[in-house]
Formats: sequence, structure tokens, C-alpha cells
Amino acid sequence: MKKPKKPAANESGSDYEVGYGKPPRHTRFQPGRSGNPRGRPKGTNNLKTDLMEELDEKILVREGEQSRRVSKQRAVVKTLVARTLKGDARAAGLLITLMMRLSDTGEGAPEVAEPLHDDEHEILQEFEDRVRRDEASAATDPSEGDDSPEVTS
Repeated sequence: MKKPKKPAANESGSDYEVGYGKPPRHTRFQPGRSGNPRGRPKGTNNLKTDLMEELDEKILVREGEQSRRVSKQRAVVKTLVARTLKGDARAAGLLITLMMRLSDTGEGAPEVAEPLHDDEHEILQEFEDRVRRDEASAATDPSEGDDSPEVTS
């Protein structure tokens, strides 16, 4: 089966060429018209809302001889802790990671910086001087350094 021949640019009366990233003009979105005119239907939840609602639902959980109603979120946490106590290394790693992210212990935070030595102060001072010189030269000669056109309003 042969493909239909595409009209040459000059046959259709314009210089426009159809191709990758260049759809035919008649199939483009018209100015002022949305590609999704009706939008998202009302009452449609996003993933976070659905997840939170699902985790808030209560289920029946047996602990020993007793049955209790707990949220699904609580049941997941209880399962994770129970698997950790049984020796599951993956569950233990996940539990520790979760604990570190949620607790405000400060562990993992950067240590307090030591005072700078004289040679480090000198390096910082030289860097600051160089930055100031560059800023001053850019302010006096705007044609250097910045290749982008200057926008004025």
C-alpha cells in the first residue's frame, strides 16, 4: 500500500513545511481555545487525597486474642515494626529511615563548622576581592561578560 503523496510547500500556497514539531496549521489549537476545554471533572481527587483517605479507613486487626479497629496506616506501621522485631533486615532499614525522616533528633544534620584558619581566611578574601572587581568591571563596561541582550521596560 502506497502512502499518499504530500503536497509540496509551494503547491498548497504557503511556504510552511509539515514535519516533526510542525503540525498542519488546520489541526493546531486555535488561539484562545484550550486543548482540554472541559478540564478535570469536579469531584476527582488527586493521588495524595486518595492515599490519605485510604490510609484513614479503619480495619479489624487481631493482636493475640483481641481484635481492634485501627487505621490502615497504623496497621502498616505495626506490621513494619513486627517484621523488624522478627529480624527482617529490609523492614529494619525502612523503619530506621522512616524514623530518622520523621523524628527531629538532629542526627544526620551537618556538624557545627570549625573556625577558619588564617590561610582559609586569605583564600576567602582573595575570592571576595575578585568577585567585587568582576562586578565593578561589568558595571562600567556592560558589553563584556554578558552575552544576553539587555531588556528594558
